[in-house]
Amino acid sequence: MTTPPVRAPRRDARANRESILSAATTALSVDPHASIDTIARGAGLSRRALYGHFEDRDTLVRELIAKGASRFNDIALRIDDTDPRVALGRLTAMLWNEAAHVQVAASIALDEQHVSSTAEALAPLRRRVVDLVREGQAAGSLRDDVPAVSLARLIEETARTVITRMDAASPDALSLAVRAVLSISGLSWREAQALLAAHPDLVATQS
Repeated sequence: MTTPPVRAPRRDARANRESILSAATTALSVDPHASIDTIARGAGLSRRALYGHFEDRDTLVRELIAKGASRFNDIALRIDDTDPRVALGRLTAMLWNEAAHVQVAASIALDEQHVSSTAEALAPLRRRVVDLVREGQAAGSLRDDVPAVSLARLIEETARTVITRMDAASPDALSLAVRAVLSISGLSWREAQALLAAHPDLVATQS
């Protein structure tokens, strides 16, 4: 017996699913505890229609985490600067330029219910940060009074705090985010200023 071909989702079904994900990104970036009703209204759909695409709120949030993490992990793998300080600055800047996606992931990560899911999804990015820290410590360019894994976590927490507390539209936001990461990594403000002066592309606004 011939197996019937699998039909691709109808265009309107795909559009509705993307609308839900977009509405969830918007809602959760403002309130990480936004309800299904709020998300459905943002997508212009009924609660029942939303449940036709996602089994429950947790399933929806997990897909958002996976989508955001995939973008972040890809960015981390593209960083190839030989100077760990420049690499950390570039990584911060590139993530910042994904502001809307970064902010929703950071907000979700602050929700205790999804900390473990976020950590698992962002494992490649976290490994890259640890590797950069170890390289910097070995070269004497990053602080070594803190173990590499702990310093990498401090860098992550600093970046997440800046991202969730600052207005991404501010003209100084990108520079301040990069400087905050460099500072916690062990650079003085003068060293950070000199590094950014030597690599102005790190904080160039991307359209």
